Amino acid sequence: MSRIAYYRVSTASQSIEAQRSALGAGSSISKEFMDEGVSGATKAAERPGFRAMLGYVREGDTLAVYAVDRLGRDALDVQANVRALLDRGVTVDVYGLGIIGRGVGELILAVLAQVADMERHRIVERCESGRQAARAALAATGKTHKGKVSMGRPVAADPAAVIAWKAQNAASIAATAQHFGISDASVKRYARQAA
Repeated sequence: MSRIAYYRVSTASQSIEAQRSALGAGSSISKEFMDEGVSGATKAAERPGFRAMLGYVREGDTLAVYAVDRLGRDALDVQANVRALLDRGVTVDVYGLGIIGRGVGELILAVLAQVADMERHRIVERCESGRQAARAALAATGKTHKGKVSMGRPVAADPAAVIAWKAQNAASIAATAQHFGISDASVKRYARQAA
């Protein structure tokens, strides 16, 4: 009977260390599985680390996860995965909730999974609403609703002016970048756009 941990973070720049610390890695955890840089929008069974964990756990094991949303893409995926684990005799322990049992435990998990799913959809809606407001303000005033002159990455310099100066002076990428106070990558990107 082993205590197994599963961790997931959405981007490679995020760290699983907070999850590891909360679940007691190094002391009570005998085996760890993780998915780094895998979106929560991906079904759990399609995540390599989750698949490996499913192949490893045995009856009598305990699976520890940091949050309900680590167990699936949406409420239905979470419920199906928990039910499958419970059917195999695996105990599911969610940090802050405790052991998920049959009946009431599954009901609580279903409600929490539905709330997490709803929040994920609301985040997407809020982001899209913000983009639409920025586009409308940019079209109307030349600035976004937050006062920026463009959406996305700010323009470091006028691309046409950079390319023209580079050509007129037969300058290298490094010399052009230094002249305009921008990165070599920006000069290269402007040259690709002009081609």
